[in-house]
Amino acid sequence: MSLTKEYTDIEQLDKISDQKLIELIVNEVQNFLKADLQSIKSRPGSNSPFVNIPLGISNRHIHLTPRTFHTLFGEDAECESMRPLYQPGEFASKQLLTIVGPKLRSIPNVRILGPLRKYDQVEVSLTDAIFLGIDPPVANSGSLEEAAPLTLVGPRGSIYLEKCAIVANRHIHMSNIDAELLGVKNGDYCKVKITGEKSTMFENVLIRTNDNWKLQIHLDTDDANAANVREETSVEFIGKM
Repeated sequence: MSLTKEYTDIEQLDKISDQKLIELIVNEVQNFLKADLQSIKSRPGSNSPFVNIPLGISNRHIHLTPRTFHTLFGEDAECESMRPLYQPGEFASKQLLTIVGPKLRSIPNVRILGPLRKYDQVEVSLTDAIFLGIDPPVANSGSLEEAAPLTLVGPRGSIYLEKCAIVANRHIHMSNIDAELLGVKNGDYCKVKITGEKSTMFENVLIRTNDNWKLQIHLDTDDANAANVREETSVEFIGKM
C-alpha cells in the first residue's frame, strides 16, 4: 500500500511539475510579446498610446523584368545598386529611365528599383499622372489588369508598355510576427493617422506581410505632401478596418 501510494504521489508531482512548466512557458511567451509590442509603441516621434510605424515616402519609380531591362540598357547590362533600401535585399539602382505619356509629355530620370521582378510596373503619383495625360488606377503592386500605358526610354532602346502604370495603394510592410502583434493579416486593410500641423487620417491602408520585411508604411508624395510630412512625423496605427 505504501509503495503504491508513493508512486501515486510521484505521478501527481510529475503532473504538477508539467503544469507549472507549461504555465512558465506561457507566461514567458506572453511577456516577450508584450515587450515586443511595447518596443514598437515606444518608437520616437509621438507620445501617442497607438503603435508608431516608421514612414517611407515613395517617389515615382520603376520595376522591370530582366527582358525589358536588357531591351532598354543592352544585353550585357546589369541592374547595379546605388544604395540599399529600407527593406532587406531591395535597392535603388544606378539606372534611370524617361517615361513618356500618350500626349508626349515626359518625366526624365525615373529610377529603377531592384532586384528585377517578374512584371514591369511604373508607380507614379496622381500629380504625375495628370501631367503625363494618363488615368492609372489606384492599385496594389502587381495588379496591372487596369494599368495605364507608358513608353519607357533608355540609353539603348525604348519600349511601349500597354499596361504598366499605377498609383500604388497605401500599404504597410511587416513581418508575420508584427502582424500577429497588431491583430492583422496579409491582405487586411487598416487605418493610420499622421500627426502634426496638418493631421491626417488615412484609410484603406493595405497590410502586406513577409518574414523578411521590416515594419514600415509607404505613402506616395501626394499623400505625404497632403499631410505636410516632416522627417520626424509619426504615423500611428489606429487599427484594422
